[in-house]
Amino acid sequence: MSKKIIERFKQFVAPTYGRFPITLDRGEGSYVWDTDGKRYLDLGGGIAVNCLGHANAEIVQTLADQSAKLMHCTNFYHFEGQAQLAEGLTNRLAQGRVFFGNSGAEASEVILKLARRFGQEEGRFEIITAENSFHGRTIAGISASGQKKLKDGFAPLLQGFAHVPYNDIDAVRSAITPATVAVMIEGIQGEGGIHPASKEYLLGLRALCDEHNLLLLWDGVQCGHFRTGSFQSFQAILGDQIGGFMPDAVSMAKALGGGFPMSAVWISEKHADVLGPGTHGSTFGGNPLACAVANKILEVIDRDDLAANAKAIGQFFLDKLVRLREKYPTAIREVRGLGLMIGIEMGGGFGSFDNSKPASVQWVFALHESGLLTIPAGSSVVRFLPPLNLTQQEAQDGLDLFEQTIQKVIE
Repeated sequence: MSKKIIERFKQFVAPTYGRFPITLDRGEGSYVWDTDGKRYLDLGGGIAVNCLGHANAEIVQTLADQSAKLMHCTNFYHFEGQAQLAEGLTNRLAQGRVFFGNSGAEASEVILKLARRFGQEEGRFEIITAENSFHGRTIAGISASGQKKLKDGFAPLLQGFAHVPYNDIDAVRSAITPATVAVMIEGIQGEGGIHPASKEYLLGLRALCDEHNLLLLWDGVQCGHFRTGSFQSFQAILGDQIGGFMPDAVSMAKALGGGFPMSAVWISEKHADVLGPGTHGSTFGGNPLACAVANKILEVIDRDDLAANAKAIGQFFLDKLVRLREKYPTAIREVRGLGLMIGIEMGGGFGSFDNSKPASVQWVFALHESGLLTIPAGSSVVRFLPPLNLTQQEAQDGLDLFEQTIQKVIE
């Protein structure tokens, strides 16, 4: 069965992904099964998407109920679910307005257009982003991203982006020109290998943007929606030092829909009218099905206190992984992260590895053999991005599989 499916992919599906030789069939909670019946503990979460795990009964019922009422109605009309979701997201940030789309890349597009329109009358259009950043795969998204590998073969790119070192406020200050209109930042660089921003950096960015009348654009697509133990990662990073810190716009996706495709952009009240009627749109954005699911997810996260669970299980992971690093220093070089967004810098060059491929991919392959799904990043990082409702026993089971894999690889 699996071989036939893989062959059909090769024949009919565009080869835009480096796919692993696994054909998934079904999932339940934190586990998935392939078409050959093998079970995997999923610590990848669909790249930080499946915040309530697989086949969550409440999401399934919500989709069934809503699909029997109204699946699509276009954004020419009003309906309760979208208003409820916009209010729920706004109440977790500050007064503002919400635009709904379908993906993280679309959300990036919205905040980039917001910045361009904000600075249009003054001729300001340049946006400062970080090296090693990732903001989606549209032309604007790869132009904004600070990774060369994303850009190769797509010249000429959209002009107006300056890339500076991450966590370096002086580099941002030096990059500001009369044409600068915004700074765009991830709270934790996800695709870049799990690198969190520092408190000083975030507070410095807000002050710098205020001083120069720049928008502070927050990419919370991967690091948002309670993954760090707070709704957005800047709340987790700043803690009791948050004060009046607030970005001018926040992009969201991934866990927002828990597996159902959707995204959102919160825009502060001060700039809520910058994008008026006709300046942006989305046929499927904020559709009744998506909003019903997202509202249910917020309800479950609040009811079950999953933000606290993400914080506690995340710390459990970090504590145990630090001990494993001490035990296997050639395999684990560094452990970093916040909440359930964890990056493990892995060693390479082991005898069983194919050195023509990145160490991150080699490790993920090896973990598959042990029955563990994780996500590679860059050349050497393995990411844990599991469901927010992961139990401590499941976390320990994952760590056991992780250690067993290390032992096999380094033998």
